[in-house]
Amino acid sequence: MSQVHPIDHPLIASKLTAMRRCDTSSAEFRRLLREITVLLGYEATRDLPVRLEPVATPMATAELPVLQDDPLVIVPILRAGMGMVDGMLDLLPMAQVGHIGLARDEATHLPQEYYCKLPFGVQGAQVIVVDPMLATGGSAIDAVASLKARGCQRIRMVNLLAAPEGLEAFGTAHPDVEVFVAAIDQGLDENAYILPGLGDAGDRIFGTC
Repeated sequence: MSQVHPIDHPLIASKLTAMRRCDTSSAEFRRLLREITVLLGYEATRDLPVRLEPVATPMATAELPVLQDDPLVIVPILRAGMGMVDGMLDLLPMAQVGHIGLARDEATHLPQEYYCKLPFGVQGAQVIVVDPMLATGGSAIDAVASLKARGCQRIRMVNLLAAPEGLEAFGTAHPDVEVFVAAIDQGLDENAYILPGLGDAGDRIFGTC
């Protein structure tokens, strides 16, 4: 099973509650998602490697930590994952961005890949896959499988909400990939949507609901 990291923080919990509300506007939803993504990204990058280099402060010269020149690639799962990209880039402005497009078949609830564009050299990068919802786990499973098939070896997943069923399925498929999530909800409804959830994240981000 994957190692799952629920990020228990009052700022995240409060902002997530505001996102869940039916009357939250798309503009407010996007702002809150960006803010939560920064907080999730902070936890998901806690173990990034650093090196020491000499730095002259106003008082002295010291050996101080800076990030190693280790390539980072953020990969949103389209389309809802796009709502998390700006927050990740606020935190990691040096990162490159790839894209994987997956659409859910409304009859089977299974994802179908329709697009994949990744930066050159992604195989050697630390890849952070972002998607607000991990429901059945199908999209996340297929996205990570697609990345692995293209040579990516260091992958982690960042989600806003997850269902226990999705986490179990994802962990079985990709036990080597860590998952960072703001909240684990109670489960899925008959249409494979997360309960209590927040509705369709893509629709709420882009105002198409």
